[in-house]
Amino acid sequence: MRLDDQRPSENIEDRRGMRGGGGGGMGGLGIAGRFGLPGLIIIGLIFFFFPGARPLLAGLLGMQGPAPVTQQAGKEGAPTDTAGQEVAKYLGSIEDVWGRIFAEGKLAGIVEGTTYPPATLVLFSGQVQSACGGATAAAGPFYCPADSKVYLDTSFFTELKSRFGAPGDFAQAYVIAHEVGHHIQNLAGRSEWLMEQRRTLSKEDFNKASVMMELQADCYAGVWGHYAGEWKGQIESGDLEEALNAANAIGDDTLQKQAQGYVVPDSFTHGSSEQRMKWFKTGYESGDPKACDTFSAPNL
Repeated sequence: MRLDDQRPSENIEDRRGMRGGGGGGMGGLGIAGRFGLPGLIIIGLIFFFFPGARPLLAGLLGMQGPAPVTQQAGKEGAPTDTAGQEVAKYLGSIEDVWGRIFAEGKLAGIVEGTTYPPATLVLFSGQVQSACGGATAAAGPFYCPADSKVYLDTSFFTELKSRFGAPGDFAQAYVIAHEVGHHIQNLAGRSEWLMEQRRTLSKEDFNKASVMMELQADCYAGVWGHYAGEWKGQIESGDLEEALNAANAIGDDTLQKQAQGYVVPDSFTHGSSEQRMKWFKTGYESGDPKACDTFSAPNL
């Protein structure tokens, strides 16, 4: 990505270096004993790509509940270290694109001229407390609709490269763009809709609803990528392949086959590798958020 001229976002809260990252998290050894390493990987990726499931997982894992209102905030504004500056520029690009999409009324239900309310990105190290509960770095990046914040330990990018075989700056930006995609859904009322579905649907049908959410967030990430190229000239040769490689690596079928040797489609909550790549490309090629209506699509 070409980010030399990209302004860094100021909507960052840096909690790195704070003791406990501002709160508690899950007990790693106890959970490892109950679920094993493959289970931990799956749990971490559910946190990464499916915020609606986190309250359920919090109860299952014995994690802390919602953070107290008085929880300590980190230093605000764009960080000055290299890793933090990269994240700030990724987020700045994402904000610029969605700000223009909102202003032009390109998103269904958004009136032309509407100001985009950006999410805050919280950088942490080790563990963190959010309004959705406590989490550790092992849980991966996540979006909390209760406080409209994206949470990220940048060590995840090392995992993305080494464990999942998905290196590259555009792959990293895709991760953040996906989480901001959940923020867009939250602004549109989809997070509330998903929680309502959890109360009324069977487990299998709820899994299908969660897949629709995740694929739409992938599509929204693709929309950002489209305009990062068209409006901002930031896309370079190989960037699309980096994002598709990341989407392929974290498909439910790929992860399940790695973890347990077989695939259970009814248990998918994120979408298959093929679906994730398809919907990212849908957004990337069309640049149209309205094309990301996974909830009405006849075939995901």
